[in-house]
Amino acid sequence: MTEPNADKLQAYLDGELSPSEAEALEAWLERHPDAARQLEQWRRQDEALRELWALPGREPVPARLLDAARPLARRAAPAWWGQGLAAGLVFALGLGGGWYGRLAYQADRPAVAASAPTDSLPRQAAMAHVVYSPDIQRPVEIGADQEAQMVSWLSQRMRSQIKPPRLAAAGYELIGGRLLPGDQGPVAQFMYHDASGLRVTLYVANGVSPRAERGFHFASQGPVNVYYWWDQGQGYALSAGLPRERLADLAQLAQRQLAAG
Repeated sequence: MTEPNADKLQAYLDGELSPSEAEALEAWLERHPDAARQLEQWRRQDEALRELWALPGREPVPARLLDAARPLARRAAPAWWGQGLAAGLVFALGLGGGWYGRLAYQADRPAVAASAPTDSLPRQAAMAHVVYSPDIQRPVEIGADQEAQMVSWLSQRMRSQIKPPRLAAAGYELIGGRLLPGDQGPVAQFMYHDASGLRVTLYVANGVSPRAERGFHFASQGPVNVYYWWDQGQGYALSAGLPRERLADLAQLAQRQLAAG
């Protein structure tokens, strides 16, 4: 068979192909391991996004948010192999902005979680982490080898001096950064990884109204844990598929440097 387009691959994931079409596609994937790996990445990200949106006892995420992201993310070939899902999330973040404010989070203290207003910051950070961190070909827009250019570019776009903290002491090296849309303007995302390849992202948003409470706040967003805090008009959220205790150590390391800077 000829190389399948993005729509056909998505139809395969959704179980919408006929048995003969599915069999032919599976045979093609066996001969194209790179495509098979990318398709598996799509599957994992779809599952992670659905888990992230899942809210027991509440109404489910509107199907239109997930469905609307797919055509934009997977329409073009062959460029979609490395970058499709990233584009999809940018769209989903913009389209779903009103939805984030309705989602619950788990705060440090259960008593606070029951009455405190919902924060969109950890949800947005977790969503960005779920989509961008698995990307193999282009996880960032500017790599750490061009850090000075990256810092200058992000600072200019955000109209605020911003610099990624160093997490090497905890075993995480900077991969690079990218610019994302946010509720109140541009957002920066810095990405790190350890020797095993596990990735951590720091989400930085300008114009975030400080909360009355100081210090760290924890949110368990489906498959992603997030520690977030505010300082001098900026919101920070460190996200990873790490245990809460390990992520707390990383967040404290980042916060100390950011505060000092």
